[in-house]
Amino acid sequence: MCSVPTLLLEAMDKRQQVSASDIPPQSWIDRVPGEGLRPYLRLARLDRPIGTWLLLLPCWWALALAGPGWPDPWFMVLFAVGSLVMRGAGCTINDIADRDFDKQVARTAARPIASGQVSVAQALAFLALQLGIGLAVLLQFNSYTVILGASSLLLVAIYPFAKRVTYWPQFVLGLTFNWGALVGWAAVTGGLETPAILLYAAGVLWTLGYDTIYAHQDKEDDVLVGIKSTALKFGAATGSWLAAFYGGTVTLLAAAGVHAGLHPAYFAGLALAGLHLAWQVRSLDLNDAKVCLARFKSNRDFGLIVLAAIIAGRLLAGGG
Repeated sequence: MCSVPTLLLEAMDKRQQVSASDIPPQSWIDRVPGEGLRPYLRLARLDRPIGTWLLLLPCWWALALAGPGWPDPWFMVLFAVGSLVMRGAGCTINDIADRDFDKQVARTAARPIASGQVSVAQALAFLALQLGIGLAVLLQFNSYTVILGASSLLLVAIYPFAKRVTYWPQFVLGLTFNWGALVGWAAVTGGLETPAILLYAAGVLWTLGYDTIYAHQDKEDDVLVGIKSTALKFGAATGSWLAAFYGGTVTLLAAAGVHAGLHPAYFAGLALAGLHLAWQVRSLDLNDAKVCLARFKSNRDFGLIVLAAIIAGRLLAGGG
């Protein structure tokens, strides 16, 4: 029979696990009818939209950069839906692959697969549903875009395993998360050109920066379970690496604007975006997980500033 102190310790341990979890407490998902549906919504990370934003923004950048005037509203909606379901599919693949690791880490132990709320078979069925919706969205575009978009699935499948073999899984994530820059350009033009390649490269460096910041939340747990990351590789030198990644991001975005013939207003907006990135690096505390998470999430604002700059640069250049 458990003593009172033992019961108190167990209760405290459960509260600590809940507070350490990356699942937001009392989110809108908790109010959704149907208790059986909620684990799937959490598996797709619908209560954490930042990942969808970071996947979507390079798509919207490309639509705005490639188009003659305002980006096509219907294309923007299609890419928003596609980003939502494909981000969810990526999270599902990741959680299936990492289920044994997730059980060992307080931040991820409560995730649906790791906690047993969703079986692997159920997760695979849910994955098939998400991929089906993603395919339906992709088929709305030209054939070149369909082939290009479908080819990203290889990167989606590789990413969860990259952290087991390299200290650069953030680079693989960058290749994956910014594929939409290529797809967005192709959706408008039917092919690929230099501005799209520059935009894609800028996005890869951007992801290397923001996901290194994110990885600093987990560095102690990653060491314990044997997972690699750029946060562990860079250590105390992370600030210098971030400055290099973000500096390269802004430089490549500027080059994309030059090749696309954007108005100088674009470069003024890009300068503001660069200041935002400089603030991230300057104000970052690598040993404070909450600060790391806040700076990571602030990249949505950077992406929106860049989007506004591209639209302004295109419209003022006489695009419509």
